[in-house]
Amino acid sequence: MNPDELASLTLEHLRAIRSDIGDLRNRMTGVESRLSSLETTVAGMRRDLAHMYGDVVEGHTRMDQLAARVERIERRLELNDPAH
Repeated sequence: MNPDELASLTLEHLRAIRSDIGDLRNRMTGVESRLSSLETTVAGMRRDLAHMYGDVVEGHTRMDQLAARVERIERRLELNDPAH
């Protein structure tokens, strides 16, 4: 293989590599965009779960308060529950 053929073959391979790198760069841009979207979605889900947990805690607190009120009323009315 003469030097001109070798140079031509080298340039051909370099062009193919450059093309492949360009394709990979475009695909990475798409992947980065999708990853960013997923991160935003996960952050939203975590926020929603935190709010839901707060609602559950609030519900338990209200139930505990109501249970205490019912017990106080039962004691005042001298109602005896054999289950307790």
